[in-house]
Amino acid sequence: MDCRHPENLARCNCTCEPCPRKGICCECIAYHRSKEQLPACCFSPEAEKTWDRSIVKFIEDSQRKVRP
Repeated sequence: MDCRHPENLARCNCTCEPCPRKGICCECIAYHRSKEQLPACCFSPEAEKTWDRSIVKFIEDSQRKVRP
């Protein structure tokens, strides 16, 4: 399977610059998983800007989306 780097890059919401994994999803996921984190694409734009990729932050962010 070929990497769809240009397509992935267009959808990538990571604000970390310069990130060498931007648009290379398999590398991004492996990197964050090794740190017990989730990648930026799992978070809302507001939560992503905090650069907190923790599972706890993901749960907090997900609960905010559900609540009115």
